[in-house]
Amino acid sequence: MVMRFLKKTYVFLIFAFLYAPILILIIFSFNQSKSRANWEGITLKWYMELFKDRQIMSALYNTILIAVLSSIVATLIGLIASIGIFSMKKLQQKVVLNLNYIPILNPDIVTGISLMVLYIFMKMPLGFVTMLLAHITFNIPYVILSILPKLKQMNKHLYEAALDLGATPIEAFWKVILPEIMPGIITGFLLAFTLSIDDFVISFFTTGSGFDNLSIVIFGMARRGISPKINALSTLMFISVLALLIIVNIRMSKDNTERRSKIEKSKDNGRYLPDVGHDI
Repeated sequence: MVMRFLKKTYVFLIFAFLYAPILILIIFSFNQSKSRANWEGITLKWYMELFKDRQIMSALYNTILIAVLSSIVATLIGLIASIGIFSMKKLQQKVVLNLNYIPILNPDIVTGISLMVLYIFMKMPLGFVTMLLAHITFNIPYVILSILPKLKQMNKHLYEAALDLGATPIEAFWKVILPEIMPGIITGFLLAFTLSIDDFVISFFTTGSGFDNLSIVIFGMARRGISPKINALSTLMFISVLALLIIVNIRMSKDNTERRSKIEKSKDNGRYLPDVGHDI
């Protein structure tokens, strides 16, 4: 009993430490006072003023645009790279994976400065394109690390069995490999999206005047004091990401259940790959 109580207390303290600041931020986004030390009543005026602030809305649009585009491109490149790495020999895999770890372990300030120097050397004007390329660059290694484990967990004979049943390489990829690694692809995309929204250091060094994302705008506001409008914006972003994660998890659980039922039916019918054989 004592050990069970200590374990539950330990878990509770961890989650309290992680989510208490977010809860406080959400509560004070409804505070009528600008001060974070005094509570003067509930109000929605900060949410209303948030949508009237052109600077914040412009930065939010830039942030979401960069995050969506960089996540899509990084996921596609990471998917192709993961398949290529998976097909390599063990020694080649180790070398490439160690190279893939370097951008992750490398400090953001080094990455940001090096990319800025590269853009200046190539005479590229700093702005939307340079920030987008920078976000794609630092997102790719995380996507690879999300997809590659799913490829390693996959049955190696599935692809060959699909070819034996008459599928073309492209059909075997779409109908056999892609559904198996889809959870890793979605995880990689969401991770890239979150990292892109969260990034400040690399964005700061790879953008020019006239194009700012939320992190840069909030950094500028912090010098004058954080406005309660930022609390309201952070609350909306947290709720949106939480809702997205719940929807994705429900969808993935539903897909996994359907796939398990199909596999059980295929075993009863004595067929190795019912989807591939039936669809093709």
